[in-house]
Amino acid sequence: MTVFEPRPSPNFGSRDKTIKIDMLVIHYTGLPSTEVSLERMCDPKREVSAHYLIDEGGTIYQLVNEKNRAWHAGVSYWDGETDTNSRSIGIELQNPGHEWGYTQFPLLQMEALRELSQDIMSRYQISNRLVLGHSDVAPGRKNDPGHLFNWEWLAKSGVGFWPEPMPVIGPMDSVSIRKSLNNIGYDPRAKFVDVITAIQQHYRPERVDGQIDADCVSIINALKNENPR
Repeated sequence: MTVFEPRPSPNFGSRDKTIKIDMLVIHYTGLPSTEVSLERMCDPKREVSAHYLIDEGGTIYQLVNEKNRAWHAGVSYWDGETDTNSRSIGIELQNPGHEWGYTQFPLLQMEALRELSQDIMSRYQISNRLVLGHSDVAPGRKNDPGHLFNWEWLAKSGVGFWPEPMPVIGPMDSVSIRKSLNNIGYDPRAKFVDVITAIQQHYRPERVDGQIDADCVSIINALKNENPR
C-alpha cells in the first residue's frame, strides 16, 4: 500500500492561469539520499522543488500542492510552450543520478509512480503522449530520468506512450527529421544531437549515442503519428 507523507516546501509560485495543466514531467533527484533530496527541495535558498518525491521504497512525499507552480523543469520547452512549470505536475524519483552512481529504479518505486501518475492523469485528463522526462523538455541540459528508467514498463502499465516500430519511408535527411522532431514538440533551438539523445534515452535506452539511424527514424515517425495535437 502506497504511503503518502507531507513534506511542505516553500519553493513554489503561482501558476499562469491561462495555461492548462496537461503534462506530467518525471525526474530523478540526482542526489545521494532521500533526506538530502528533501532538504534540498525544501531549502528556500535552492529555489528548486517538485510536487512529489518518491523514494526507493515507494513512499510518496508531497512537497507542493498541485494548484501551485513547483520549480522543477527550469529552462525548458515543449510544443511552443516555455513555461513548463505552469503546464505540468513534476515528480522526482530518488536516484543518485549520473553524478552519484546512477542505479536502476526499484519496482516498489515504479509501482508507486504508476499509481500516482494514473491518479494525476485521470484528474487532469493528461494524454499518455504528454508523460515526459526532464530530458525531453530540456534536451542537452538535462539527462534525467535517464536510460535506466523503464519507460516501456510504465507505458505498458498505462502511463506514457511506447511507440510501435514503423517502416521508414522517404528521406532520412536531417532537415526532414528535424521538422518532424519540431512537430512532435521538441525544442527547435536545441542541438540536433541533443534531441536525438533525448529520444534515445526515452524510447531506445539500449543504445544512446546521439546518432540518427533507421531505428530512431522509425521511433520519430511513430511519435509524430501519435502527436496529441
